Amino acid sequence: MIADGFYYALAAILAGAGLVWLWGWPGWIPAALLAGFFLYFFRDPERRIPEDPEAVVSPADGRVSLVETTPAGTRISIFLSIFDVHVNRAPIAGRVSGVDYRRGKFLNALNPRCSAENEQNRVRLEGEQGMVDFAQIAGVLARRIVFWPHPGDRLQRGERVGLIKFGSRVDLWLPARAEPLVTRGKRVRGGSTILARLPPAPAEPAHNHSQEA
Repeated sequence: MIADGFYYALAAILAGAGLVWLWGWPGWIPAALLAGFFLYFFRDPERRIPEDPEAVVSPADGRVSLVETTPAGTRISIFLSIFDVHVNRAPIAGRVSGVDYRRGKFLNALNPRCSAENEQNRVRLEGEQGMVDFAQIAGVLARRIVFWPHPGDRLQRGERVGLIKFGSRVDLWLPARAEPLVTRGKRVRGGSTILARLPPAPAEPAHNHSQEA
């Protein structure tokens, strides 16, 4: 359970005390339902992380809304409803080499324009599998994006990295050599569903600095 769930639930209970003062004991009913929803929304179940070194795991729970492959690479989008687990996870093991938070709109997360126009936090990971980007994107109801690591931190595949509050979308960008394993409409689970296979990045050729005599 994410600590935020207890804080929101406590606020709902305190509000319920005010409703009881106004309406009597029935005032507890909406407060109890709301507190229960917050505890449910901020749940944080354990996940079994795949050991396959080529695995790219889902950074979020939800439904795959887009799989787009171009010569430049593959983009996979995951839509999170308010009923999905909202804890986000690292898709690969690697170092956080960039975090770019951008203010923007709050379009519906299913709108194709939201990837470019919505408020979002874009993260770059660099590891043995190469460079992978993913973005936490706010939706209509989402009003806060949380990301815990800092640039330079090293993450393990499937490690918890943050969350988006109350409905959202997560986009993942993979190199062209990645092999997507999911299709649009598939339900995925953060940290455990393998979205693609991505072999280790090819080694850079050694440079010969010797000079001819």
